[in-house]
Amino acid sequence: MPPTRLTPQQEEILEALARKPREADIGQIIDSLAAPPHRRTVQRRLAELVAGKHVQVVGKGKARLYKLAPSANRGRPPAAAAPGAGKGYDAYIPVSAAGREIIAYVRQPRAGRLPAGYERNFLASYIPNQTAYLSESLRAHLHHVGITDGRARPAGTYGRAIFNRLLIDFSWSSSRLEGNTYSRLDTERLIEFGQYAEGKDAQEAQMILNHKGAIELLVDEADGIGFDPYTFLGLHGLLSENLMPDPEASGRLRRRPVHIGGSVYMPLAVPQLIEECFREILHKAAAIIDPFEQAFFVMVHLPYLQPFEDVNKRVSRLGANIPLIKHNLCPLTFLDVPERAYIDALLGVYEMNRYELLRDVFAWAYERSANEYSAVRKSLADPDPLRLRYRKELCELVGDIVRNRRLNAAEVIARYADEHIDGKNRDAFVEVVKEELKRLHEGVLARYRIRASEFAAWLITRRAGQNGRPGP
Repeated sequence: MPPTRLTPQQEEILEALARKPREADIGQIIDSLAAPPHRRTVQRRLAELVAGKHVQVVGKGKARLYKLAPSANRGRPPAAAAPGAGKGYDAYIPVSAAGREIIAYVRQPRAGRLPAGYERNFLASYIPNQTAYLSESLRAHLHHVGITDGRARPAGTYGRAIFNRLLIDFSWSSSRLEGNTYSRLDTERLIEFGQYAEGKDAQEAQMILNHKGAIELLVDEADGIGFDPYTFLGLHGLLSENLMPDPEASGRLRRRPVHIGGSVYMPLAVPQLIEECFREILHKAAAIIDPFEQAFFVMVHLPYLQPFEDVNKRVSRLGANIPLIKHNLCPLTFLDVPERAYIDALLGVYEMNRYELLRDVFAWAYERSANEYSAVRKSLADPDPLRLRYRKELCELVGDIVRNRRLNAAEVIARYADEHIDGKNRDAFVEVVKEELKRLHEGVLARYRIRASEFAAWLITRRAGQNGRPGP
């Protein structure tokens, strides 16, 4: 059955087509949108509109064109009521006067905005701990709302305490900003039970699972991660796994030009300059003392540089959480952040080198995340102290057993426990590992850095039972 309600994105596409005197290809449609999402998202929305008989297709393959169906302008149902729909996100996100100037500019048609290239002086003029994108009063406020009971504890303690909720919230919210249509419940089922939502694109599930793996890295390795190439290339490798048109580009800096749909901004195209600026961004970020200024600096400069062929915004959102996790502050999950607000704010950075609207969105989003997690933390039971203490060892041992298809798992677990676990916790640790192996499934593989192919091979070997036993 055709959908009875259309989303704001679908409505905007229909309005763009209504303005066309004849059929349009997908590139022309993207250029007509005020703040276009990723090309794949527009393709999905068009497919949905075609299935709902709102849009008709003319031609095939590269010659495929789209036009409004005859009935599309008659009795079209209203758009789904999104937060702030019909009023604009500034109805509930406090937007500064400077932010409103940015909105007014980036909402103009693309033809009315001046082409812009990468301005290296925008980065060069930033001096860590002298320049400040966030005012002292705003930083003090964010510290106040983001403070947790883990201040004096080892890095990542708070992130581990809210780990399961963080996995779901961030994976869902960040993916939604990329046009992903999984609901929060769909996301929870995928992460917790490995259940894929029916009728959804496989790439959407991959995107969410990639977020999960990247978040696990940040929390598990809170002591070792930082503003360095190893961390950020690793984040890109995790977030882009199985999503890049060129698999060789995953985890590597960009070596070819890119185009940002719907924007007049043209990023750097020289690989040597891209690498120089990438390293300069990380060097300056590492020198910043305040964790909120660090987080916001990365959210401004990484997407602006576009150091990777794709997945730049996702890397910046995860990277912004590094100082928050390391300092045991509430994470920034981007819950309820409107996609339009985020895109408008980035266009302000891209085309104007102005960050005020992004700062407005950042401050609102962080306060919302902090309030959410303050309530969540009160409702959560304390995490299992044994799992919390030996999380790294648990990950290492389970991953080793699966990757190496060890049939003598019980012996391996016992030997490992003898060598690495305190005597009083040894038996409890052994039981936890055995329990984890019994309930291992695709939805938790990233937690142990296990590939799906390794898991499948282990299952086959385990079931074959070369020694006549199914395992622990």
